[in-house]
Amino acid sequence: MATYDLVVIGGGTAGLVTAAGSAGIGARVALVERDRLGGECLWNGCVPSKAMIAAARAATDTRTAGRYGVRTGDVRVDFAAVMQWVRDAQSGVAPHDSPERFRALGVDVIQGDARFTGERAIAVDGRAMDAKRIVIATGTSPAVPPIPGLADVPYLTNESIFSLTALPARLLVLGGGPIGLELAQAFTRLGSEVHVLEAAPQLLPREDHELATALAERLTTEGVRLHVGTKATRVERVSNTGGVRVTATRDGSGHAAAPFTVEGDALLVATGRVPRVDALDLPRGGVEAGKGGITVDDGLRTTAHGVWAAGDCVGPLRFTHVADYQARLVIRNAFFPFTSAADYTVVPWVTFTEPELAHVGLTEEEARAQHGDGVRVWRRPLSDVDRAITDGETAGMVKLVTNARGKILGGHVLGHGAGNLIGEITLAMKHGISAHALGGTIHAYPTYPEAIRQAAEQYTKSRFTGVIQRVINWYVRR
Repeated sequence: MATYDLVVIGGGTAGLVTAAGSAGIGARVALVERDRLGGECLWNGCVPSKAMIAAARAATDTRTAGRYGVRTGDVRVDFAAVMQWVRDAQSGVAPHDSPERFRALGVDVIQGDARFTGERAIAVDGRAMDAKRIVIATGTSPAVPPIPGLADVPYLTNESIFSLTALPARLLVLGGGPIGLELAQAFTRLGSEVHVLEAAPQLLPREDHELATALAERLTTEGVRLHVGTKATRVERVSNTGGVRVTATRDGSGHAAAPFTVEGDALLVATGRVPRVDALDLPRGGVEAGKGGITVDDGLRTTAHGVWAAGDCVGPLRFTHVADYQARLVIRNAFFPFTSAADYTVVPWVTFTEPELAHVGLTEEEARAQHGDGVRVWRRPLSDVDRAITDGETAGMVKLVTNARGKILGGHVLGHGAGNLIGEITLAMKHGISAHALGGTIHAYPTYPEAIRQAAEQYTKSRFTGVIQRVINWYVRR
């Protein structure tokens, strides 16, 4: 029985980064994965969804090319070819996550099911493994709500929707979060009639309310049917068509809820994620877990000595880039004497609709709740940005939230390429660059990042009031 310095359970982003990084510093590492390396991001999440979004965007750009004076004929979507594009994108990324690459890095890649057999003791398909340290990185599974009838009908999740071979004429989506909205817009653009049912009173409740509302309006304009404040109460198969019917009630705002039904040819369940830990037999290893994931301290160490956890099975932010960050933190804490604590105060994320919605730090609502009347908000609509005008991409805005002294508390961008813009605001927040300094930084013209400078510049302009303004006026007129 081989003795490993580290055994990693799970071959998604957190597990792969942990395994590669640990092997890189000389550790003997085993990586255990029950399925394919690459995890959720490669096979069921980031990569296939963004490839589908790209195809859907191409269809929309072709349909609307006439606004630039470019005439096209009828646009026809070959869904089988779209799905081949998705598979090709996965094939292009897969070698980076392949078993061959990791074996070349010195990692023992073992396929099988791992479970704890005791404290810091695991077995893979019954074969015991000797590990000095263990990292759990098993990710999440789709959360399936207990709606009557749902278990009796065929439904899709992000784990199965990219296996479709035919475009559903009508697609029903349960859940108005990032996954639900990204795919709802993509399928609408590809030609489906899409209904989104969201139980909460607002789409994307973790986002800035102003920008989330603007995004909802854009999706509605494109033809996505949004049913907000709507709770599904029953799901059943439509016998004569083979489709699915969802019965739901709308929030009556103090009055009796109004029931209604909507039918589709396919149903996508996108109502969140749950940690994938049930098969690990965690109690035998002394590892505690709750509803939100595996219990860890600030250094990502679990309740068991010598066992850490990282990635989506931990949370609190389930993004590929956070899993990468946590994995690097685990390497430091597992092998070196000084523990580093996880810091989630400046974490960007993006909803990849069109326009994209990017977020870092506090929303306006969160900032006002924490900082009260000292909060300042600075906006720059993209309709006032020259590059956005020339590109015809004027939907959205840059929104900066600061305190009275110009410290950036949060940044939000709704617009074309927002995910590429949010990095500048993230960097400013991470390194304490104020709105005044950001607004005084030269940006290339004409580019979208100018919107960030122009929004930040408003803070500096706001300082020229009262006594300061009178002194300056006297100075320039003397």
